[in-house]
Amino acid sequence: MKRPTEHALARRTLLAAGMAAAAGAGTVWGTAGKAAAGEWRGPVGNGPVEAEVTRLEAGLIELRRDLHRHPELPGEERRTADVVARELRAAGLTVTTGVGGHGVVGVLHGTRPGRTVAYRADMDAVPPKDIVGGGQAAAHLCGHDIHTTVALGVATVLARLRQHLSGTVVFLFQPAEESLSGARAMIEAGVLERTRVEEIHALHCGPFPVGRFAVTGGYGMPGQDKAEVTLQGPDAPEAARRLAADIGALATVTPPQTPADIERMVTDARTPDGPFARFVALRASAQDTKVSVSYRCWPRERYTEIRGEIRRLATSYAGAAVSFPAEPFPALVCPEPDARALARHLRRAPGRDPVVTLHSAFPPFSGEDYALYLDRVPGTYTFLGVRAPGAPITAGYPHFPDFAPDERSIGIGVRAMAGWLAQRSHRQGVPGGHAVRDPWGSSSVEPVCSVTRIGVKSTASTGDLPVPGLRA
Repeated sequence: MKRPTEHALARRTLLAAGMAAAAGAGTVWGTAGKAAAGEWRGPVGNGPVEAEVTRLEAGLIELRRDLHRHPELPGEERRTADVVARELRAAGLTVTTGVGGHGVVGVLHGTRPGRTVAYRADMDAVPPKDIVGGGQAAAHLCGHDIHTTVALGVATVLARLRQHLSGTVVFLFQPAEESLSGARAMIEAGVLERTRVEEIHALHCGPFPVGRFAVTGGYGMPGQDKAEVTLQGPDAPEAARRLAADIGALATVTPPQTPADIERMVTDARTPDGPFARFVALRASAQDTKVSVSYRCWPRERYTEIRGEIRRLATSYAGAAVSFPAEPFPALVCPEPDARALARHLRRAPGRDPVVTLHSAFPPFSGEDYALYLDRVPGTYTFLGVRAPGAPITAGYPHFPDFAPDERSIGIGVRAMAGWLAQRSHRQGVPGGHAVRDPWGSSSVEPVCSVTRIGVKSTASTGDLPVPGLRA
């Protein structure tokens, strides 16, 4: 899919910028909703969204706690996928399982014509080796249980308000984000093309006060590159140690060592032209005759420069052989017009200073395969503040062993994203029912609740799982 031009991005932002309040909250369970003849309203309003979230909030917290107690490694998200599919079916979405592994796709059609927008949530837990300081088992220390719960909450709220919803919202529940493989698998399964997604959005837990969002227009998350150098000769082990030190000196920043370092890094990310506006975070290690290098840098154009420097340093050793992947894993960069529109939407939320803007890639020591979606369609990637009042910053910083997000962030995220997706899918036009396309099959009139597995390997039926549900 071709990436839209900046002109198209600006035009789309203007089309979606207005947000009129919809009167009343409709609940749709048995039949498809239908707009009254001659009636046409704007996107779903804050009042109906607030009412539905209030009804659901306690159940969402219980659901998150259940997911938290059952973390699953990247690529092994069987139980989580079953829970997700069950909740989406109960809400009335069209559900497809087994997409790109254990991925789940839920499609919600509004009763009025509009645009098709997607929302992505990752489902896997952090492997022990990726927990700061190491761990004994997989654990939800990156907030994916929060992400999944927020997405299920948004899907349920919009389904209950479906008679006021325009367009189509596609929910992508992705496996294997921690291994940077799940997004590619779902894309290669055709999820964007089959659903005809025009843009995509996501939240990620961040070390900001609960109730605050951090938008990332023009920035996002750095990519990742690797290199391996093999040396020859009787002194190769010693040469490898020297070369590792030489390559390591290319780093301009180092990972934070203390909570104070993290606090400073978060502040620096909000500073225009700050220390993270241009950086190299690099690790080089020698083992016998080989040097392994892993690094991230910003801006993304620097990968070519750093590869050249690594080659230059390596070839100063006779007989050195250097290898790189075909290309670096791409950086996540959010289009600025979309981020600005989202910031305007979020500033309508209650609370003091609900939005901050990041002016550099953040955090500089992590990657995110959501970048692969944004390489194909525009969208936003926003940090959801999860740091409880008085809590240390590590309690809100992913991958730390004491990561403990404030559960109030769930309702906050649902409120914000339900309104945002309704706004983005809205497009004025002729009211009334419409035929819809089954994204995994042929054209049909939309059923309120159906399960489709055409051409896709399915996970097992959820059955009567002993887990909390959203039945408010």
